[in-house]
Amino acid sequence: MKNIVIFGAPGSGKGTQSDMMIEKYGFGHISTGDVLRSEIKNGTDLGKTAQRFIDQGQLIPDELMISILASVYDKHGCDHEGVIFDGFPRTIPQAEALKKMLAERGHKVAAMIELDVPEDELMKRLILRGQQSGRTDDNEETIKKRLNVYHSQTMPLIDWYNREGIHYHINGLGELDRIFADICQVIDKL
Repeated sequence: MKNIVIFGAPGSGKGTQSDMMIEKYGFGHISTGDVLRSEIKNGTDLGKTAQRFIDQGQLIPDELMISILASVYDKHGCDHEGVIFDGFPRTIPQAEALKKMLAERGHKVAAMIELDVPEDELMKRLILRGQQSGRTDDNEETIKKRLNVYHSQTMPLIDWYNREGIHYHINGLGELDRIFADICQVIDKL
């Protein structure tokens, strides 16, 4: 079982590379945004609780997010190929909680794969994505805020996973197939 944390700034290609990993390796995919929307849409108890926080403009507490992720993770069964965690963890306490949740199941994160892309390229990609998709959060002002949050709150995870011995740096700039080949080299050695 190869549980993977896909990591990188907004616009680094996490979704694209996750799709390619799912196709090649048969991994499950847990995107926190998708999971929250699904729980809320389905009116589950967890979804209703999450909706209350969202309605009040608050972040979902880590404990609640871990409960939701555990519930979704368990739906993959005991003998899956592995799961890609996309959008989680974003902080060191979340990484610690994820490690604990997986350990309780006799599982672990096998690799944290970081897609590293220069900020000027991220800006270009996100603005283009906004123009193509109509995503309102892909405008220059919002992108700058998201990148600031990424640098201040999320980047410390690189050091944390480095200390865990499972951080893998991938140059996320260049040809899609070369980037994916670099990711496959990491996964194939796990």
